[in-house]
Amino acid sequence: MHPYLKPLKAAFQEAADPERAEKQKAYMKGQFEYYGITAPIQKNLVKEFKNEYGLLPETDKEEIVRWCWDQPQREWQYFAMDMLGRTVKKESEDIVDLYEELIVAKSWWDTIDYIASNLVGPYFKIYPDNINHRTSKWMGSGNIWLQRTCLLFQLKYKDDLDTDLLESFIEPLRTSKEFFIRKAIGWILREYSKTNPDYVNKFVENNELSGLSHREALKWLNNRK
Repeated sequence: MHPYLKPLKAAFQEAADPERAEKQKAYMKGQFEYYGITAPIQKNLVKEFKNEYGLLPETDKEEIVRWCWDQPQREWQYFAMDMLGRTVKKESEDIVDLYEELIVAKSWWDTIDYIASNLVGPYFKIYPDNINHRTSKWMGSGNIWLQRTCLLFQLKYKDDLDTDLLESFIEPLRTSKEFFIRKAIGWILREYSKTNPDYVNKFVENNELSGLSHREALKWLNNRK
Protein backbone atom coordinates (compact mmCIF):
# COMPACT_ATOMS: atom_id res chain seq x y z
CA MET A 1 0.00 0.00 0.00
CA HIS A 2 1.19 3.49 -0.85
CA PRO A 3 1.92 5.50 2.33
CA TYR A 4 -0.52 8.18 1.15
CA LEU A 5 -3.42 5.75 1.61
CA LYS A 6 -2.63 4.42 5.08
CA PRO A 7 -4.57 7.10 7.03
CA LEU A 8 -7.60 6.57 4.80
CA LYS A 9 -7.52 2.80 5.30
CA ALA A 10 -7.51 3.35 9.05
CA ALA A 11 -10.48 5.71 8.73
CA PHE A 12 -12.40 3.25 6.54
CA GLN A 13 -11.76 0.41 8.98
CA GLU A 14 -12.87 2.50 11.95
CA ALA A 15 -16.10 3.50 10.19
CA ALA A 16 -16.85 -0.03 8.98
CA ASP A 17 -20.29 -1.48 9.69
CA PRO A 18 -20.34 -5.24 8.88
CA GLU A 19 -24.12 -5.48 9.03
CA ARG A 20 -24.59 -2.66 6.56
CA ALA A 21 -21.80 -4.10 4.42
CA GLU A 22 -23.78 -7.30 3.93
CA LYS A 23 -26.82 -5.31 2.81
CA GLN A 24 -24.72 -3.27 0.38
CA LYS A 25 -23.19 -6.43 -1.01
CA ALA A 26 -26.62 -7.96 -1.52
CA TYR A 27 -27.85 -4.79 -3.28
CA MET A 28 -24.98 -5.17 -5.73
CA LYS A 29 -25.94 -8.81 -6.31
CA GLY A 30 -22.97 -10.10 -4.33
CA GLN A 31 -20.39 -8.78 -6.78
CA PHE A 32 -18.44 -6.56 -4.37
CA GLU A 33 -17.40 -6.45 -0.76
CA TYR A 34 -18.00 -3.36 1.35
CA TYR A 35 -16.81 -1.79 4.56
CA GLY A 36 -20.42 -0.81 5.13
CA ILE A 37 -19.85 2.96 5.01
CA THR A 38 -22.78 5.12 3.96
CA ALA A 39 -22.29 7.67 1.17
CA PRO A 40 -22.52 10.73 3.48
CA ILE A 41 -20.01 9.25 5.91
CA GLN A 42 -17.62 8.33 3.10
CA LYS A 43 -17.94 11.83 1.69
CA ASN A 44 -16.96 13.32 5.04
CA LEU A 45 -14.09 10.88 5.54
CA VAL A 46 -12.68 11.64 2.10
CA LYS A 47 -13.10 15.38 2.62
CA GLU A 48 -11.18 15.23 5.90
CA PHE A 49 -8.53 13.04 4.31
CA LYS A 50 -8.13 15.37 1.32
CA ASN A 51 -7.89 18.43 3.53
CA GLU A 52 -5.07 16.87 5.53
CA TYR A 53 -3.18 14.86 2.92
CA GLY A 54 -4.10 16.54 -0.36
CA LEU A 55 -5.10 15.18 -3.74
CA LEU A 56 -3.57 12.11 -5.36
CA PRO A 57 0.21 12.56 -5.65
CA GLU A 58 0.84 13.30 -9.30
CA THR A 59 3.91 11.08 -9.64
CA ASP A 60 2.13 8.03 -8.17
CA LYS A 61 -1.42 8.73 -9.28
CA GLU A 62 -1.93 5.73 -11.56
CA GLU A 63 -0.24 3.33 -9.13
CA ILE A 64 -2.55 4.50 -6.33
CA VAL A 65 -5.67 4.32 -8.49
CA ARG A 66 -4.85 0.81 -9.66
CA TRP A 67 -4.25 -0.30 -6.07
CA CYS A 68 -7.65 1.10 -5.08
CA TRP A 69 -9.25 -0.70 -7.99
CA ASP A 70 -7.70 -4.00 -6.92
CA GLN A 71 -9.20 -3.84 -3.44
CA PRO A 72 -12.27 -5.94 -2.66
CA GLN A 73 -14.13 -3.16 -0.85
CA ARG A 74 -16.12 -0.96 -3.22
CA GLU A 75 -15.40 2.15 -1.16
CA TRP A 76 -11.86 2.15 -2.57
CA GLN A 77 -13.16 2.38 -6.12
CA TYR A 78 -15.48 5.22 -5.12
CA PHE A 79 -12.56 7.04 -3.54
CA ALA A 80 -10.35 6.63 -6.62
CA MET A 81 -13.06 7.93 -8.95
CA ASP A 82 -13.81 10.86 -6.70
CA MET A 83 -10.18 11.90 -6.55
CA LEU A 84 -9.70 11.54 -10.29
CA GLY A 85 -12.76 13.73 -10.77
CA ARG A 86 -11.13 16.51 -8.77
CA THR A 87 -8.25 16.82 -11.25
CA VAL A 88 -10.05 15.88 -14.46
CA LYS A 89 -9.51 19.24 -16.13
CA LYS A 90 -5.75 19.09 -15.56
CA GLU A 91 -5.05 15.56 -16.80
CA SER A 92 -2.69 14.67 -19.62
CA GLU A 93 -3.98 13.34 -22.92
CA ASP A 94 -3.00 9.75 -22.17
CA ILE A 95 -5.10 9.55 -18.96
CA VAL A 96 -7.86 8.07 -21.11
CA ASP A 97 -5.95 4.79 -21.11
CA LEU A 98 -6.39 4.63 -17.35
CA TYR A 99 -10.07 5.51 -17.65
CA GLU A 100 -10.48 2.64 -20.10
CA GLU A 101 -8.81 0.25 -17.65
CA LEU A 102 -11.23 1.30 -14.94
CA ILE A 103 -14.24 0.89 -17.21
CA VAL A 104 -13.49 -2.74 -18.02
CA ALA A 105 -12.38 -3.80 -14.52
CA LYS A 106 -14.96 -4.49 -11.78
CA SER A 107 -17.58 -3.06 -14.11
CA TRP A 108 -21.03 -2.19 -12.88
CA TRP A 109 -23.37 0.75 -13.28
CA ASP A 110 -22.16 2.56 -10.16
CA THR A 111 -18.62 3.03 -11.46
CA ILE A 112 -19.38 3.23 -15.18
CA ASP A 113 -21.89 6.04 -14.85
CA TYR A 114 -19.49 8.20 -12.85
CA ILE A 115 -16.55 7.49 -15.14
CA ALA A 116 -18.60 8.17 -18.28
CA SER A 117 -20.09 11.51 -17.26
CA ASN A 118 -17.48 12.86 -14.83
CA LEU A 119 -14.19 11.62 -16.28
CA VAL A 120 -14.59 10.63 -19.95
CA GLY A 121 -17.06 13.43 -20.70
CA PRO A 122 -14.80 16.26 -19.52
CA TYR A 123 -11.78 14.52 -21.08
CA PHE A 124 -13.35 14.54 -24.54
CA LYS A 125 -14.20 18.22 -24.17
CA ILE A 126 -10.53 18.94 -23.57
CA TYR A 127 -9.27 16.49 -26.22
CA PRO A 128 -12.05 16.34 -28.86
CA ASP A 129 -9.70 15.05 -31.54
CA ASN A 130 -9.57 11.75 -29.65
CA ILE A 131 -13.32 11.13 -29.68
CA ASN A 132 -13.72 9.32 -32.97
CA HIS A 133 -10.76 7.00 -32.63
CA ARG A 134 -11.44 6.06 -29.03
CA THR A 135 -15.21 5.67 -29.28
CA SER A 136 -14.90 3.63 -32.49
CA LYS A 137 -12.66 1.26 -30.58
CA TRP A 138 -15.08 1.08 -27.67
CA MET A 139 -18.15 0.58 -29.83
CA GLY A 140 -16.45 -2.23 -31.72
CA SER A 141 -15.18 -3.93 -28.58
CA GLY A 142 -18.37 -5.80 -27.80
CA ASN A 143 -17.95 -4.72 -24.17
CA ILE A 144 -21.28 -3.34 -22.96
CA TRP A 145 -19.62 -1.06 -20.41
CA LEU A 146 -17.39 0.61 -23.00
CA GLN A 147 -20.47 0.95 -25.22
CA ARG A 148 -22.49 2.38 -22.33
CA THR A 149 -19.70 4.90 -21.80
CA CYS A 150 -20.04 6.00 -25.42
CA LEU A 151 -23.75 6.55 -24.91
CA LEU A 152 -23.39 8.43 -21.64
CA PHE A 153 -20.25 10.56 -21.81
CA GLN A 154 -22.29 13.48 -23.21
CA LEU A 155 -24.77 13.25 -20.33
CA LYS A 156 -23.82 16.71 -19.00
CA TYR A 157 -23.10 18.37 -22.34
CA LYS A 158 -26.52 20.03 -22.77
CA ASP A 159 -26.26 22.38 -25.79
CA ASP A 160 -22.83 20.98 -26.63
CA LEU A 161 -24.19 17.47 -27.20
CA ASP A 162 -23.35 16.20 -30.69
CA THR A 163 -26.55 14.57 -31.94
CA ASP A 164 -24.90 13.05 -35.00
CA LEU A 165 -22.32 11.38 -32.80
CA LEU A 166 -24.96 10.16 -30.36
CA GLU A 167 -27.03 8.72 -33.18
CA SER A 168 -23.97 6.88 -34.46
CA PHE A 169 -23.82 5.12 -31.09
CA ILE A 170 -27.55 4.49 -30.72
CA GLU A 171 -28.14 3.03 -34.18
CA PRO A 172 -26.01 -0.14 -33.81
CA LEU A 173 -27.13 -0.60 -30.20
CA ARG A 174 -30.86 0.15 -30.30
CA THR A 175 -31.77 -3.51 -30.84
CA SER A 176 -29.46 -4.71 -28.08
CA LYS A 177 -31.02 -7.06 -25.53
CA GLU A 178 -28.71 -5.78 -22.78
CA PHE A 179 -30.61 -3.97 -20.04
CA PHE A 180 -27.76 -1.54 -19.33
CA ILE A 181 -27.54 -0.55 -22.99
CA ARG A 182 -31.28 -0.07 -23.37
CA LYS A 183 -31.39 1.94 -20.16
CA ALA A 184 -28.48 4.14 -21.24
CA ILE A 185 -30.09 4.95 -24.58
CA GLY A 186 -33.21 6.10 -22.78
CA TRP A 187 -31.24 7.98 -20.14
CA ILE A 188 -29.15 10.07 -22.51
CA LEU A 189 -32.22 10.94 -24.58
CA ARG A 190 -34.20 11.82 -21.44
CA GLU A 191 -31.41 14.08 -20.21
CA TYR A 192 -31.09 15.77 -23.59
CA SER A 193 -34.87 16.27 -23.73
CA LYS A 194 -34.40 18.88 -20.98
CA THR A 195 -32.29 20.89 -23.44
CA ASN A 196 -33.83 20.00 -26.80
CA PRO A 197 -37.29 18.44 -26.39
CA ASP A 198 -38.19 18.75 -30.07
CA TYR A 199 -35.17 16.73 -31.13
CA VAL A 200 -35.89 13.93 -28.67
CA ASN A 201 -39.58 13.75 -29.57
CA LYS A 202 -38.75 13.49 -33.26
CA PHE A 203 -35.95 11.00 -32.69
CA VAL A 204 -38.16 8.68 -30.65
CA GLU A 205 -40.97 9.01 -33.18
CA ASN A 206 -38.72 8.19 -36.13
CA ASN A 207 -36.59 5.41 -34.62
CA GLU A 208 -37.65 2.01 -33.39
CA LEU A 209 -36.38 1.69 -29.83
CA SER A 210 -36.87 -0.95 -27.17
CA GLY A 211 -39.76 -0.38 -24.83
CA LEU A 212 -37.38 0.47 -22.00
CA SER A 213 -35.41 2.98 -24.08
CA HIS A 214 -38.63 4.55 -25.36
CA ARG A 215 -40.15 4.95 -21.89
CA GLU A 216 -36.96 6.33 -20.38
CA ALA A 217 -36.43 8.77 -23.25
CA LEU A 218 -39.86 10.36 -22.86
CA LYS A 219 -40.19 10.14 -19.08
CA TRP A 220 -39.22 13.74 -18.32
CA LEU A 221 -41.28 15.14 -21.19
CA ASN A 222 -44.35 13.10 -20.21
CA ASN A 223 -44.05 14.16 -16.58
CA ARG A 224 -44.27 17.81 -17.66
CA LYS A 225 -47.71 17.33 -19.21
